[in-house]
Amino acid sequence: MKSLAFAALSAALVFAATTAFAQSQGSMDHKNMQGMSGMGNMMGMHMMPATVTAIDSKTGLVDVTAGSMALKVHFPPASLAALKAGDKITLHLGFNKQ
Repeated sequence: MKSLAFAALSAALVFAATTAFAQSQGSMDHKNMQGMSGMGNMMGMHMMPATVTAIDSKTGLVDVTAGSMALKVHFPPASLAALKAGDKITLHLGFNKQ
């Protein structure tokens, strides 16, 4: 259960970092993500399509469904201004072992 929570948190952090970069650089691929600062040692990197089901813009918590899984991920609250329930997003997932 801890690993799922860590993966979800990692996904949120990776997604938040790559979203701004992707807007100016076009689509992201695995090699581009690894080259970003501090992400060179990421493991298990992949992308997962998801649908936003709920947003708490004060805490930055976002509920999504990805396949048949319900996930809760975190983003900087300011990054959620344009996000709404029903939006289709792509989570960029990765983790590193501490």
